[in-house]
Amino acid sequence: MEIRVLRYFIAVANEESISAAAKQLHLSQPTLSRQLKDLEMELGTNLFIRGNRKISLTEEGKYLFKKAKEIVDLADKTEANLKDSKEMISGEVYIGAGETEAMHLIAKTLKVLIKDYPNIRFHLYSGNADDIKSKLDSGLLDFGVVIEPTDKQ
Repeated sequence: MEIRVLRYFIAVANEESISAAAKQLHLSQPTLSRQLKDLEMELGTNLFIRGNRKISLTEEGKYLFKKAKEIVDLADKTEANLKDSKEMISGEVYIGAGETEAMHLIAKTLKVLIKDYPNIRFHLYSGNADDIKSKLDSGLLDFGVVIEPTDKQ
């Protein structure tokens, strides 16, 4: 399974159309269709329900969509961190917070930090406590802020 193909899969799932995704990805529709068929063959399952005008995900496709987004995000984060210059303070910081006032405070604080450290890119993720903890555990977030209690393990 290649990251490039996972990006294709994510695009098709988001667009709900192979043609629209092919256009977005600058690929021909037959090329994209073949890549998706190969992915389904590799995984041994159907990922899409193909309709006349719209394509939707099977349960297996929904599972892969969630995992593919995590894999691609982690690959992008790793690549960005490796490309950063060692001479200056730079990099990518991934922050998760519950959908509370905390997100507003984080955004306000980041506005100040961006002025002082223009070479740092901040990525904010908003979700519930379990989502934040899961993304922290899998390395997709550098730190998280939640108000409600969560399992400390």
